[in-house]
Amino acid sequence: MRKILIVGAGQSGLQLALGLQSRGYEVTLMSNRTADEIRSGRVMSTQCMFHTALQHERDLQINFWESQAPKIEGLGVSVAAPDSSRAVDWVGKLDGYAQSVDQRVKMAGWMETFAQRGGQLVIHGAAVSDLDYFSRTYDLVMVSAGKGELVSMFGRDASRSPYDAPQRALAVAYVHGLGPRPEHPEFDAVRCNLVPGVGELFVMPTLTTSGRADILFWEGVPGGPVDAFKGVKDPSEHLSLTLELMEKFLPWEYARATKAELTDANGTLAGRYAPTVRNPVGRLPSGGLVLGVADVVVANDPVTGQGSNSASKCAASYLSSITSHGDQPFDEAWMRSTFDRYWDTAQHVTKWTNAMLGVPPEHVLNLIGAASGLQPVANRFANGFNDPADFENFFYDPEKTNAYLASVSGA
Repeated sequence: MRKILIVGAGQSGLQLALGLQSRGYEVTLMSNRTADEIRSGRVMSTQCMFHTALQHERDLQINFWESQAPKIEGLGVSVAAPDSSRAVDWVGKLDGYAQSVDQRVKMAGWMETFAQRGGQLVIHGAAVSDLDYFSRTYDLVMVSAGKGELVSMFGRDASRSPYDAPQRALAVAYVHGLGPRPEHPEFDAVRCNLVPGVGELFVMPTLTTSGRADILFWEGVPGGPVDAFKGVKDPSEHLSLTLELMEKFLPWEYARATKAELTDANGTLAGRYAPTVRNPVGRLPSGGLVLGVADVVVANDPVTGQGSNSASKCAASYLSSITSHGDQPFDEAWMRSTFDRYWDTAQHVTKWTNAMLGVPPEHVLNLIGAASGLQPVANRFANGFNDPADFENFFYDPEKTNAYLASVSGA
């Protein structure tokens, strides 16, 4: 039986641990927090998972909250005009529904399941020196903890990382009491609100520790008016600032948020990080090798909502690479080919996300505007969140965009 160590108990680490465990591997999982500490701690993300990523969870039969979480059937885009009216407003229908489950609920539940199924769970914050020791006793060590000292083992890949500084300041609030969107009260949708030159506000339904809720997520251009959360420690102050900025820039979203209140005292989060692609293989002082997983090696800005989707896809890809490798050694060549296989998918996410962080070119503005009057365009754009590879066909190249819009208009 092959022994595998996974450091980090997020979407990718836990999904991979549960998947390997179900296939008979001897898995040890290291987490710096217990399940109870995660459940009662601060929110960690704004996870909205689309069909393909959700299917990876179903395949492992770990989709425990699917019947409870809101079914997100659409994805809408609004663009604010200079006078704070809506210059663009549409909603595309998703082919398969999306869902968001607060990672405090999911990671705590998965961690308990892993332990109940006989997995070795070690509650310990791992340092490089720990991995140096463990690497001699395991067939494979993987690092899926995307922050802290361990990440420094994986060098930045400058050729795939155009930004060396954060491109957005991030601020999240989980709330109860948000009203339905009047345009489509009959179904749930993620709403992407773009304020040119200022930033973006994402609004999405979720399942949290206290039941159904909504996430208000500001992404502010650094130095701009939405880059205002640094130093805000008080959760109620964080929420009132969130709402104040909504009232100023996105009055149509503020109109349904007048009764919003935080889900809990840990329902806020703020920060920033530079989008980075890293070398997938980390070398330990003793010469041992470790493989980076998910956002350890490919960390995108959350502006396209791909973080937990990418983590799920990475875990599924790595699981396949491990199980198909049999008893052969997990050497550097295997580690690099395993990452390359995942990069075939991840590269599309990185390209699209980095494009959305810049000033959109005219043809992209035309595309987003055209979706208001052409439902097939709205639907295709919305489903790109599930399969970002499709953007190659109609998004980046002005000629392809124009040809696509002409074909839809003609039809």
